[in-house]
Amino acid sequence: MFDAPNAIRSPAAGPPKGRHRDTTLIEARGLTFKVAAAGGEVNILRGVDLAVQQGEAVGLVGPSGSGKTSLLMLLAGLERPSGGTLHVAGEDLARLDEDALARFRRDTLGIVFQSFHLVPTMTALENVAVPLEFAGRRDAFDRARSALERVGLGHRLDHYPGQLSGGEQQRTALARAVVAEPRLLLADEPTGNLDGATGQKVMDLLFGLREQLGMTLVLITHDPAVAGRCGRQIRMSDGQLSA
Repeated sequence: MFDAPNAIRSPAAGPPKGRHRDTTLIEARGLTFKVAAAGGEVNILRGVDLAVQQGEAVGLVGPSGSGKTSLLMLLAGLERPSGGTLHVAGEDLARLDEDALARFRRDTLGIVFQSFHLVPTMTALENVAVPLEFAGRRDAFDRARSALERVGLGHRLDHYPGQLSGGEQQRTALARAVVAEPRLLLADEPTGNLDGATGQKVMDLLFGLREQLGMTLVLITHDPAVAGRCGRQIRMSDGQLSA
């Protein structure tokens, strides 16, 4: 069991006090995404227009298969748009090569998935330190230790993912996502593999860390209560957005 700090208890509905709070962090215009299939191309995103300001918390909701995860993958630079324009943190993602996209993710993003995506042969401390080591930070392990303490896992530093509960693994993944204090946090159903009580605690941590670090949040969720903690909700249906 763990208890979140006081700053983590209250929902973060509006822009937190933080850096760049009045700038547009995400701007998509006419964004499309198509994939090849046996029967021909499948249109997953059909002309998405989206603007997100620095410091916003945006809940992305809608039925399965509506394109939510594909949109998140485009925002992360893990997929390339088929058409339209997409700027994130001032970068035109369609024009970046793979090395530049990797640097963009390293310097700008934190990502939390439904599956924890921890390296099984690394301890919790090593998993969290990885992005800082890639960035050449000499203080990688000190910062990783602080991040794990922040999510209540200071006593589990040397444990491997297989020795951690589901909630502990997701808290480790969250610590890894925020250890470099990114401007943008993307979360795709981060409590989907957790029970209700554990998921609630993880979401308290996520929203609290967003508030403390001044991060922009784009969160995919099927939980109306979680979506309600965001300052803005956007519904997605058949590859398009509606307020």
